[in-house]
Amino acid sequence: MSSLNDIYNDFFGDLRKAQESNQKHLDQLNELLHGKNGVLNDGLPGSDPHTGALSEKPGDALTNANNALADAREMLNDPPIAKATGEAEQKKEAQKKAEPERDPEEELAELIGLKDIKHDVKELADFAAVQKLRRDQGMKSVPVSLHLVFTGNPGTGKTTVARILGKLYKKIGILSKGQLIEVDRSGLVAGYLGQTAIKVSEVVQSALGGVLFIDEAYSLAQENDSFGQEAIDTLLKAMEDHRDDLIVIVAGYTVPMEYFINSNPGLKSRFNKYIEFPDYSTDELEAIFDLNCKKYDYVVDKKAKQKIREMIEYRRMTKIIDFANAREVRNLFEEIITNQARRVAKMKDPKPEDLKRIMLADLEEAPDDETEKKKPKKPGKAAKPAEKKETEKAPAAEEEKPAEGEKPAEEGKPAEEA
Repeated sequence: MSSLNDIYNDFFGDLRKAQESNQKHLDQLNELLHGKNGVLNDGLPGSDPHTGALSEKPGDALTNANNALADAREMLNDPPIAKATGEAEQKKEAQKKAEPERDPEEELAELIGLKDIKHDVKELADFAAVQKLRRDQGMKSVPVSLHLVFTGNPGTGKTTVARILGKLYKKIGILSKGQLIEVDRSGLVAGYLGQTAIKVSEVVQSALGGVLFIDEAYSLAQENDSFGQEAIDTLLKAMEDHRDDLIVIVAGYTVPMEYFINSNPGLKSRFNKYIEFPDYSTDELEAIFDLNCKKYDYVVDKKAKQKIREMIEYRRMTKIIDFANAREVRNLFEEIITNQARRVAKMKDPKPEDLKRIMLADLEEAPDDETEKKKPKKPGKAAKPAEKKETEKAPAAEEEKPAEGEKPAEEGKPAEEA
């Protein structure tokens, strides 16, 4: 593997070469456009052969300018400096454009578990679509708030469902863009009173036409917190001002979120629809792990597959308070493929199947697998008895006798416990 210095030198070495090449092109362009006295070069078509001055005819001047611009473009086409620094970003953008946008209903259907959540989301989308059709036909529509409260433990799919919901609402014409903007307290609250309102307004502007998702929203309603209150007040006003093209979803643990909504009459009137996200079962978490393997081209051995299930179940049962569901599985997946990479890197000539294969050996170093740590070690050769040290007890005949009137210590116990 290359050291950090090698990577540094490779990158900036290429960058310096690109700059030198770019400067060479610029020097050539300068020679083309200017003479020794700083006038336009007499090599340009239509210029005076002695002074380098362009013809005074407007048409000729325009032609000459266009010709010079064409030469410059040809000479500086795809400048190396731009290529060295921006090629990767350009490829990413091109890839995004090439990939067709997936249907949000298909995305929702493919989510693992969440049966009741899928039903609730479909119901919300259907209701919103029918109300829009009624408005479009000149009929009265029921004024129902589309803002939502998502409750549940971490890693239960709240952000993913919010993103899909934004796409669904765009599809049926409720939202103009359908993007998801995710923030927490730090993204809304500033360091001084007055600045928080500006910060919230900026976030709302970026979310217009889509969904504003506020994670751990209950952190805005702390006791004696004027900054959080300012954020809530600004948010409520923005929700009213942009009620036709903004949906706000607040999310967090169930009990704190109930306190948050009930802490302010404005919040309670605007957020009247709750969706509870349950924890995943072991089967669902195992399916999520398999989905990660499929996504990144990994194949799990049969023995390793059974062990992975045991590891998931162990984490699920021992991390009752802070178990992060799908996020926990993602962390486990990353730990395992890191161990696999360490093993494969030691191979002399790994084959494609070696790069894909996850074995039982790749699970042994996962840090949270207490069952693996407690596993008895294989018996080895018997250790040689240690040589006696000078500090060992002397023969019984030479042991110090207890003083008169003092009882000897009980055999088998330390003297202090006798």
